[in-house]
Amino acid sequence: MARKALIVYGGWDGHHPKEISQLFDRILKEEGFETELSDSLETFKDAAKLMSLALIIPHWTMGTLTVEQAKPVFEAVKSGVGIAGIHGGMCDAFRNNCEWQFMTGGQWVAHPGNDQTKYTVNIRDRQHPITESINDFQVSSEQYYMHVDPAVKVLATCRFPTPGADGPHVGNGPVDMPALWTKVYGKGRVFYSSLGHHPSVAEAEPHLTLLRRGFDWAAKGSP
Repeated sequence: MARKALIVYGGWDGHHPKEISQLFDRILKEEGFETELSDSLETFKDAAKLMSLALIIPHWTMGTLTVEQAKPVFEAVKSGVGIAGIHGGMCDAFRNNCEWQFMTGGQWVAHPGNDQTKYTVNIRDRQHPITESINDFQVSSEQYYMHVDPAVKVLATCRFPTPGADGPHVGNGPVDMPALWTKVYGKGRVFYSSLGHHPSVAEAEPHLTLLRRGFDWAAKGSP
């Protein structure tokens, strides 16, 4: 039986929710998943559906979840359903929902230099199945400064401050910011990448391979 995945997309159009969700859909189908795409947060209210999934992928920026929408997601992930996502679509999804941030492991707070900032993604864990054989790589995009759960397992980082990207953080000196991580929430596996402001960044290699592996890893924890 094929593993089932639900992709829920929407919110701020600047993160290309439809286009990136279609990319996720293609990746998942290539990995043998049975997929469903939804552009409504009301989909989260179907607790039975969520419990039947192997993976939930949100791509919804700066939205608001009701209690009725949020609770089934939290319960599904705690039971063992995986959750994975990128950029603001998962870790700037619901700024007013602390439990969402607790589950996902972090929250965006700034992107000094804005789009087209040139920085390096440094692989920190070369033994993990998501990052094995992946080398450090360059990105020209938004570089996310985040508030991060200290319990996450950091797979890759990026260095702040970045030359040419001034801001109030500069005086604090060098900071290695988590850019890819995993964690668990209850029995559920969580995978996150801070990259992906544009579809071209999300689908560029080696990030595309990291997504493919991250989705598979998160789903493998499901019952």
